[in-house]
Amino acid sequence: MAQARLEWRERQPSLTSARLVFIDETWAKTNMVRLRGRCERGTRLIDTTPHGHWKTSTFIAALREDGLVAPAVFDGAINADLFLCYVEQVLVPTLRAGDIVVMDNLSSHKKPAVRQAIEAAGATLLFLPAYSP
Repeated sequence: MAQARLEWRERQPSLTSARLVFIDETWAKTNMVRLRGRCERGTRLIDTTPHGHWKTSTFIAALREDGLVAPAVFDGAINADLFLCYVEQVLVPTLRAGDIVVMDNLSSHKKPAVRQAIEAAGATLLFLPAYSP
């Protein structure tokens, strides 16, 4: 793992920043509510949360040197099939020949068709080294 991180750092100066496209995702759940809070003394703290309708939303986007591109929101958690749909339908139309797509080692990113779709657009796919435990 340490060797892979070292190789990544050594390779960075040779990458053209205008060609880099970083992909990442995040999620939110409707049950992510505060259990405690602050309010004016003597005033009751009131908050709301949906009752029994828990929902997860996943947001994926690409970041270029000049801004955010290819944003998408999915109902539910991401999996390999949904990520492939994102790549083919949202990301690939924004790619230009010579782009370098960088993403983490999430298992849903590693479906062979993801690499094929990116490379068919004339771009290169690089995975970040594994995170430390």
